Amino acid sequence: MRSSDAAEIREGQFAVRAAGALVWRVVAGELEVLMIHRDRYDDWSWPKGKLDDGETMPECATREVFEEVGLEVQLGIPLPAMTYPVGAGNKVVYYWAAKSPGTRPIPDGKETDAVRWATPKVARQWITNPGDLGPLEGLVQAHDNGTLETRPFVVVRHAKAKPRSNWTREEGKRPLAATGRRQALAVARLLDSWRPAKVASSPWTRCVQTVAPYLQQHRFTVKLLASVTEHEATRRPAKAQRTVAKLLDKRRSQALCTHRPVLPLVLTELRARMDGALAGFLPAHDPYLRPGAVIVVHQPASGKGKLVSVEVYDAFDD
Repeated sequence: MRSSDAAEIREGQFAVRAAGALVWRVVAGELEVLMIHRDRYDDWSWPKGKLDDGETMPECATREVFEEVGLEVQLGIPLPAMTYPVGAGNKVVYYWAAKSPGTRPIPDGKETDAVRWATPKVARQWITNPGDLGPLEGLVQAHDNGTLETRPFVVVRHAKAKPRSNWTREEGKRPLAATGRRQALAVARLLDSWRPAKVASSPWTRCVQTVAPYLQQHRFTVKLLASVTEHEATRRPAKAQRTVAKLLDKRRSQALCTHRPVLPLVLTELRARMDGALAGFLPAHDPYLRPGAVIVVHQPASGKGKLVSVEVYDAFDD
């Protein structure tokens, strides 16, 4: 679920799902977007492609950008999705903004045979499929509003733990179940779409184990926060919420892993930092998130203004 998508996208059923990104940069104060040409279709569009089995939409978007133009990007704000009919039925393409990493885009020679940077004015003239204008206009509007360059704040509910009924030792030591360990690997792949450089977590074992694969992959460290354990958040909820507020106040790319009973406090702090319409996209009912699921919000990098987007992604459950 993404706040950028219209109701018919969020509620629709699609035979084919794809994802991509509008890679952008600012040169001499002017916004530019990266367009690709596909020889097979003789069209100009944005990097995109169909989801692989077991792949999430954000993972697909970053993979496709890398495969088609050789750029390793981290996702920014979600942009409006587009739909169109294909032979199998209706197809949906989910888009994100992605700031250029500064390296040179190189066509893969298979899907993509040429690339070009273009201003939005030129891109509107060159784009082949009129449906591709929707995400472009979303990108331009965010740029004009000063909300295009952002920092992600990712809230992670720890993956599935061993049942309480089967655990007789200290609650804080209760580890992930086998499914939870597989979910932790999926969490690592999902987090990589935004690549948060700072990670905070409850020190309880099941939270630390949930973010461990991501930390190990990038050799990041974790900041352990006792105030967001189940026990401490129940005893001192105001302190737990202040902890979340302090993390958000840093306005940096980061993730926080905590427990289901702590999520209402996190959500209260998030709602206080966004307008009512956007707050409506946050989970409203217990359990708020499934084990291993995430909420992604974006903060303007300028340090000014409220949160600008909400995304929620479920983990698999086997």
